[in-house]
This record gives sequence, structure tokens and C-alpha cells, in this order.
Amino acid sequence: MTTTTTEPTTGSTEPAGEATPARKRRSGGGGLGSYVLIRFLLIFPTIFILVTTVFFLMRATGDPITAALGGRLPADQLAERISQAGYDRPLFTQYLEYLGNLLQGDFGTTLSDRRPVSEVLTTFGAATLELSVYALIVAFVIGIPLGMIAAYFRDRTPDALLRVFAILCYATPVFFAGLLLKLIFSVWLDWLPVAGRASTIAEIQLQSVDNPTGIALVDAIQTGDGEVISDVLQHAILPSLALGLLTAGVFLRLVRTNVIGTLGTGYVEAARSRGVAESRLLRKHAYRPALIPIITVIGLQTALLLVGAVLTETTFEWRGLGFQLSQYLQARDFVAVQGIVVLLAVIVAVTNFIVDVIAALIDPRVRY
Repeated sequence: MTTTTTEPTTGSTEPAGEATPARKRRSGGGGLGSYVLIRFLLIFPTIFILVTTVFFLMRATGDPITAALGGRLPADQLAERISQAGYDRPLFTQYLEYLGNLLQGDFGTTLSDRRPVSEVLTTFGAATLELSVYALIVAFVIGIPLGMIAAYFRDRTPDALLRVFAILCYATPVFFAGLLLKLIFSVWLDWLPVAGRASTIAEIQLQSVDNPTGIALVDAIQTGDGEVISDVLQHAILPSLALGLLTAGVFLRLVRTNVIGTLGTGYVEAARSRGVAESRLLRKHAYRPALIPIITVIGLQTALLLVGAVLTETTFEWRGLGFQLSQYLQARDFVAVQGIVVLLAVIVAVTNFIVDVIAALIDPRVRY
């Protein structure tokens, strides 16, 4: 009788209890550093494409001098201004010079009021930032709790009403919502100021602050005057509501959808079978997972907020970048418009990067 001896298969020589680097990668360890690096590097081509697109779109109508001053200056003076600004040179040469100036932080000089564009950005950018933060707070305070309520009363009357409310918030133009809020709370009820960032008296006190930040609330706190702080907050309520409701509708729908999905998972069903109350399931098990998509969407909503800020600031005479952008568009000051649009594009790109990193920290699946 012949005995056949089978050699053990030599597929791996590693110890049984030791994980190789490949196993660690497959099991989900690591990856965050490379993910953050890739997302960071993607900022630069994104900004480059946006800057290039904006530059050539602005030049599609001709040189900025002619667009802004054509018909208001004699032909010889107009030609002299064009030559001095270098707009009579080849377009590609202008483009390369513009990129070089941007790398040095030079956004050019406005044509309508002869101010450095960088000064315009720093002067009015804080106001737009302040309004966007207020609007996000409104969106969180309104959208997330109402989304939880809609999920709790799924397919019942409160859910149906809240879904209609979310659609109205998202579909209503920002300027119309602003005008409606002004009509109700400023004209009919006379509860809140109709426009501006502060009253005239408060503005004078804000300008007397030693280290002004451009953010009205921070400067008001520096004055130490409760009336000034109250005045600034009252002026911020209606613009924040008009812009925040736009995003609140998105948050409401997202939270509702994700909470409903989470409530149908296995571990929630197991908790429900043990007799855990539905309200506790909502708070303890469904709330946090529903926030992950919200964090991801914030990056996309930043662009929506900035676009909405243009209309909101114009409606409420909130003197930020959006308000200035509308003024420069009317003056056909394409140099200023180009600088503001480029800055807004950079803000959107950087915000998306930050949001992606936060989402990767919360949910490791995002990294792969």
C-alpha cells in the first residue's frame, strides 16, 4: 500500500496572528493621509480652471476699459487708457500677466472707483462671511429639527406639511423671500429694521472701535454697548432668514430621508424589538448617522449661499461682496467683477476641501 504525502501549500509564510501592511490597508487602516493630500492637491487645478474660465469670459465682450468707459471718453483718451492698462496686447500675454499678478496677491484696480480689488475684497468680504455664517445657523436650527420631526411622523400630516415647507423654502427666490419678510416684519408689524447692517448711530460707534474686524457683531461686542449689539442683531435677522431658509429646505429633506433609512436598519430593529421607545431610537440611534450627509452637503451649499448672498445683500442693502458685485456689474467694471468672482471660487474650493476632510474623519468609508 502506497502512502501519498501531500506537501502543505506555501501561499504565505507570515505568522498567523500578524497582519501585513496589505492586510491593514484592506481592513480599512490608514488612507486618511493620502486622501487629504489628494483632496488638497485637487484645489489647485480647480482654482486654475475657474480663474481661466472667468478671465476669458470677461474678455469675451472686449477689453474692460471699453466696456466700462466706452461712450464716456473721447476716442483718443479711451485708446490711451487702453494702452496704459495693457489691454491692447495679445490676449494670451494679458492672461499670463494676470496669473502672475494673482500669485502675488494682486487682483488689479477697479475701473469705476480706482481702488485696489484686494482692498475691496478685505473691506466687504467680512460682511459676506458674517451673513453666510448667520444663514448656516438658521439652516441648522430650522432644517435639522424639522427633518427629525418629519421622519418621526413619516407619511402622516406633519410630514406632508413639512415636505411642502421644504419645497417652498428651496424653490422660493431669495429676493422674493427677502421682500416678503421685509413687508411682513418691517412694514406691517414694524418689528425689525428694513435694511442695512446697523443704524446710523450704531455705525458711528462701530467705526470708533480700535481694532475693527469688519464683522459687525464682533465689533459691536468690542464697544461693550448692549444697545449696539442688539441693534446689529436686529438688522441681521431678516437677511439671515431669507438666505438661511433656502438651505434649511435642503437640510430638512436630507435629514428626513437619512433618518428614515437609519430607522429601518438591523440594529435599530433589534433595539426596537427590545422595547426601546421610538423617540429614544430617533435621538440615540438615528440622529448622528443622519448628520454625515449634511456635513458633506455643506460644501455644495456654500456655493448656493454665496450666490444667494448676492441677491440677499442687494435686497437688504447689506454691504458685502454680493452688494458690491451688483454695483460693479451695473458699472460694467469687469476688473472688480473678475476679482470678486475669483475670490468666491477660491472660497468654494477651500470649503469643499475642509468638508471632505471632516467627512473622512467621521466616516472612514469616504476615504476609499
